[in-house]
Amino acid sequence: MSVVVGGAKRLLWTALAVGVFTAPVAASNLEAASHTPAAVSNPVDIPFERFTLPNGLRVIVHTDRKAPIVAVHLWYQVGSGDEPAGRTGFAHLFEHLMFRGTEHYRDAYYGPLQRVGATDVNATVTPERTNYMQVVPSTALDLALWMESDRMEHLLGAIDQKALDTERGIVENEKLQRRGVPYGLVWEQLSRSSYPPGHPYHHSTFGSARDLQAATLADVQDWFQTWYGPNNAVLVLSGDVGVEEARKKVESYFGHIPSAPDVARSSVDVAKRASTTRETLSDKVPQARVHRTWNIAARGTSDFDQLRVLAYILGGGNASRLGTRLVHSDRLATDVTAEAGGQLGSRLMIVANVRDGVDPSAVETAIEAELQRLLTDGPTLDEVQRARAAMRAEFVKSIERNGGMDGKAEVLAACEVFEGDAGCYRRSADEMASATPDQLVRVARRWLGQGDHILTVIPGARAVFAEEAEPVDAVSHAQSSSKTQRPAAPGVDRSAGPPFPESYPELRFPAIERAVLSNGTHVILARREDVPLVRMSYQLPVDPAATAGLADMAFSMLAEGPGITMPWRSRRALNRWGRSWVPVSTWAAVR
Repeated sequence: MSVVVGGAKRLLWTALAVGVFTAPVAASNLEAASHTPAAVSNPVDIPFERFTLPNGLRVIVHTDRKAPIVAVHLWYQVGSGDEPAGRTGFAHLFEHLMFRGTEHYRDAYYGPLQRVGATDVNATVTPERTNYMQVVPSTALDLALWMESDRMEHLLGAIDQKALDTERGIVENEKLQRRGVPYGLVWEQLSRSSYPPGHPYHHSTFGSARDLQAATLADVQDWFQTWYGPNNAVLVLSGDVGVEEARKKVESYFGHIPSAPDVARSSVDVAKRASTTRETLSDKVPQARVHRTWNIAARGTSDFDQLRVLAYILGGGNASRLGTRLVHSDRLATDVTAEAGGQLGSRLMIVANVRDGVDPSAVETAIEAELQRLLTDGPTLDEVQRARAAMRAEFVKSIERNGGMDGKAEVLAACEVFEGDAGCYRRSADEMASATPDQLVRVARRWLGQGDHILTVIPGARAVFAEEAEPVDAVSHAQSSSKTQRPAAPGVDRSAGPPFPESYPELRFPAIERAVLSNGTHVILARREDVPLVRMSYQLPVDPAATAGLADMAFSMLAEGPGITMPWRSRRALNRWGRSWVPVSTWAAVR
């Protein structure tokens, strides 16, 4: 359900001050906002069906008819953690090569998809997986499946030395760009410092320039033949498609592709640390920043889910423990966050931007004091309930979308790849919903009592970031067997090229209801029942010549709470019900 509220007055040129307010449907009783809610029975699910082709391709189908689009996500269980010694960065390089075209379409992969209006065409690499995604009109599903299956089966014939050299240069330039932004050296340095040499997470997905230059066409062929088979992939279709239609199409485009050699994956060491380490990094940054990290339990464990709740209590916004103390009370930092995330290897990280004129050590001291208070006394029941409600609401908001990052296709694919169960989000939600203060303090003591790493970035000349020699004993955390590939069976006829749709689906918008309040406010209501969520946008036209920037400041103050109420109290009241409030001031021309 979506609600848009707009002011009645119109000016030729206006600065629109827009407040976007989001709340779960069950939290729509404003009179109860100051009270801790009881457990809300509001099931949110992503129904899906799963089947596996004879060649090993796992397929997950979720049907969602609210819009005539389909998200197509294809995940391969291979990432930078699988790179052998001397070939760091190769998984990312190969991801780029996958967009160079195929034996049957010798041009950029994006071309046909752009022609049909596809969105979210992208790919990403982590230590454990490489994923490819796109969202297409439902009548262009055949095109997306043709393109994905063609590069799964027929990529190598389109990759020559020129293509390899071109993409190698692009990847090296991308690496320099990422390093060149403020704080851009942090993530590579944290990987080096948090995990021992030879560990799959010790090096970044960008790898070293030396290793990228050493990559050969033979490496490309070996990587493709080892990892890019259907039996090492998960395909998710989420949107305007039924399971029987999906099965027929997937079997047609992917069913004949031969399996790759089987891959035996060993468990990944989470590399729990035993002592505190610290380092300082100089960089051209506007303010000092303190990072404090712990290597924690892997995804798919109760400890991981409970640590996510703890991270929210510690630093889930300025109403959290660290936000209240560092930002509002002691005024040591301009903002602070804490988050637990990861895949097979995970980290909990606190990040605080130090206020100008404050010594970073004072921020470290305050963080340590709040951490010790949590380890000693544990969280309160109110904190746990607020964290659970806010995190549940974030999940509900993310699955409004079928595609993109954190949409339904992403949730299902990640669950299948990392836990072998596309519905693992249900287990995770249950773990967080049932977490108690006693459980959380125990897991905090187990993982946060020792073994942290502190990295402080200070303003100054940029530090020299030397390439690190790859240890000779570094190995992939997955090893392929010597299984012989099956011979390819006759497949779909690709001689005519990509199958473009002959028509496009008609958009179906919800009916619009209108009303006018007694104060002149115009109300526009669009009902949508598939997600238990209400979004409200309240727009106030303001004359920019008369306000000279006051609109932006005044509207931002609304988010801090009414009257003399402390800002963190207002935010805590919102968190209790999973609400969020985003003030925005923007220019617009209104006719």
